[in-house]
Amino acid sequence: MQEIVGEGLARRLVEWGVDTVFGLPGDGINGLMEGFRRQRERLRFVLVHHEEAAAFMATGYAKATGRIGVCVATSGPGAIHLLNGLYDAKLDHVPVLAITGMQETSVLGSHYQQEVHTALLFQDVAEAYNLMVTNPLQVPGVVDIAIRHALARRSVAHLTFPNDVQVAAVGEDPYRHVSPGVPPASSAVVSQPPVAPAQVDLARAAEVLNAGKRVAMLVGVGARHARDEVLAVAEALASPIVKTLPGKLVVPDDHPLTTGGLGLLGTKPSEELMEECDTLLMVGTSFPYGKYLPAPGQAKVVQIDIDASLIGLRLPVEAAVTADAKLALQQLLPMLQARSDRSFLTKYQRARDAWRADMIALQDPGRDPIAPQYLISCIDAAATSDAILTCDSGTIATWAARHWTIRGGREFYLSGNLATMAPGLPYAIAMQHAFPGRQVIAFVGDGGFAMLMAEFLTAVRHELPIKVVINNNNSYGQILWEQIVLGYPEYAVRHRQPEADFGAWARACGGYGVKVTDPKAVPDAIRGALAHPGPALVDCDVNPDEPPMPGKVRYEQAKHFTEAFLRGQPHKVATLATVARDKINELRS
Repeated sequence: MQEIVGEGLARRLVEWGVDTVFGLPGDGINGLMEGFRRQRERLRFVLVHHEEAAAFMATGYAKATGRIGVCVATSGPGAIHLLNGLYDAKLDHVPVLAITGMQETSVLGSHYQQEVHTALLFQDVAEAYNLMVTNPLQVPGVVDIAIRHALARRSVAHLTFPNDVQVAAVGEDPYRHVSPGVPPASSAVVSQPPVAPAQVDLARAAEVLNAGKRVAMLVGVGARHARDEVLAVAEALASPIVKTLPGKLVVPDDHPLTTGGLGLLGTKPSEELMEECDTLLMVGTSFPYGKYLPAPGQAKVVQIDIDASLIGLRLPVEAAVTADAKLALQQLLPMLQARSDRSFLTKYQRARDAWRADMIALQDPGRDPIAPQYLISCIDAAATSDAILTCDSGTIATWAARHWTIRGGREFYLSGNLATMAPGLPYAIAMQHAFPGRQVIAFVGDGGFAMLMAEFLTAVRHELPIKVVINNNNSYGQILWEQIVLGYPEYAVRHRQPEADFGAWARACGGYGVKVTDPKAVPDAIRGALAHPGPALVDCDVNPDEPPMPGKVRYEQAKHFTEAFLRGQPHKVATLATVARDKINELRS
């Protein structure tokens, strides 16, 4: 059988080590689908229910494995659906290749059905590489170029194939050549050695850090492979380690050197030490929320990042080190003067212990309606030591940030910079494909789950033992509190009763499903789901009036909170009762 371009594409993906493609067929990619069929023994095609989920799956796969994620969609509407998941990849700096279809070349420009010029549409998101293939001779060379660009730039590459090109014979040359150029010839290889730091940059960094009296470290997901080095440098500097939310997995939450996260979802001690430190070492992060960083002129900043363009985005930098985090910290460590004065660290270790006691106090099993803090604490207690937790955006991320404990080989993933709703379930599916022997749990809100809930059926059909736990408050909780913090009463953020029973949906799909409304039933429901050999879902109704309080309540926040209540905030009695009960529990701890 003659090899067509679709098969040449699939074969080249295999040669790059790609083993999984996430997507949804359509008449705009029938030639590509035939190529995937011919390579089905070596290349798994995961059929999804929505192209947005396919893009999220490719992104989640890339985040968890460090390898390139690949998603496929048909022309026009299918390609459009990919965009949200692809922006998640772009903004969180992970390599993804998006492959789309295009109308055949003879009808382009004639307002043909579903004619959407995807190369133009993807111009912003596909910053690594973006091309419409117009000649079979371009393949496989442009496939190599696209993948190398995605890996090198840690971003999105995009190839779109017209229908007639997809089914053309590999090696077919339809045009007369009039230039000295030749079709790209390449191979499925890329060189990605760790970027070593310049010694002059390290010397300046060591000079700044050694001069500091109150040194703090802020680490992000760019340091995920450098846990030992982060801990060693922090020990030498007697520095507390503050973590970004995507960087939560870098250092164990129970390690004595960390004070936890930073920002709206972070901890009070992390926020306060940022207000006091005189030197800040940032590693693998360009943390975007400037109001939680040291005030201008307060602290001297050293920043280590593999991408030079991300250094100095938030604060003036005294020492910039463009390098792989692990190599940079390894070489920096011998240049640091070990501290005998550990008073700054000790102060915030005590504050961290008090904070943790407050958080544990909120994990109250006696509260009815169920406290979301208690729900995630039950997951935390029952999950394995190498479990992967995926999460949606919203209040769900607050509970995960504060009550999911990184220890052992545990990991944690969410949409960091895009902060989009709905990736938790697709991430879990992709990561279960990548790591079939590990426990993968999606901790999601009812709002995010409802957007892509059909993908639970995908998990059932692929016999993936993912576990889904829905924190069901029947509302868009984060938006609700954001409205209040602006000083406005909530509006159009709660669904009308009745609450959905997603457990019934899970059972209808052929998986394990249970609805929980009684706090006494939560531990057994979680343990039952985790023990189930296949896909399992727990839909837990939680207190809809539980506020995701910031680590440190500022005057302006309290003022606007009060203004919202004076302007007619509904549910104010229940909300105030919840806040009061939370405070009482904290005082008891």
